Amino acid sequence: MQTEPSLRSLAIRVTAITAVMAVILHQMGRTIWCACGQWTPWSWDIWTSHNSQHLIDPYFFSHVLHGVIFAGLLYTMRGWLSYGSRLLAAVILEAGWEILENSPMIINRYREATISLDYFGDSVANSVFDVLACLLGFLIASRLRWYWSVAFFVIVELVLLATIRDCLTLNVVMLISPIEAIKQWQSP
Repeated sequence: MQTEPSLRSLAIRVTAITAVMAVILHQMGRTIWCACGQWTPWSWDIWTSHNSQHLIDPYFFSHVLHGVIFAGLLYTMRGWLSYGSRLLAAVILEAGWEILENSPMIINRYREATISLDYFGDSVANSVFDVLACLLGFLIASRLRWYWSVAFFVIVELVLLATIRDCLTLNVVMLISPIEAIKQWQSP
C-alpha cells in the first residue's frame, strides 16, 4: 500500500531538491542573479542577455508545460507511485534538466542551433523559478482532466508562438534537429 507523504514533508523535500540543484548550478559557475545588477524580477525580451537571468521570463511558461508533461507521464505510474512521489519525481526531473541545460554542451547547442545567441546559461534564481514553474504545471495538470491539460498545453504553446515566436515544441525541435526556416522566422 502506498503511503502519501504529508504536505510539510513534500515541501521540505521539494525545497531540499531545489537547494541541491542551486548549489550544483552555483558550483558550475552560474551566477546567482543577473550580472546587470538590476533587481527587476522579470525580463520579457528573449533576444537579450537578460533572458534567463531574472526570476521570470517568457520561458517560465515552457517550464510550466514541463510540469504538465511530467504529470501526464507520471500519472501512468499511479499504481506504483503515490501522488506525492510522482510530484517529487517531477521536481527531480526538472532539477536534473536545469543542471543539464546549464552545462557547456547544452549552452553551446542553444547558441549554435537556435536564436539564443546571447544565451550563456540561467542564473541560479531563474533555475529555481523554473523548477517552481514545473511544479505549478504539475499541480495544474493533476487537477484537470487529461483533455483540459492538453487544451492548456496547446493554448500556452500558441500564446508563446504569438508573443515570442518560440515555444516548448519549437525549442525541442531546434535543439534536436534545427530547421533554418524556423530560425529565420524566430530572428528579431
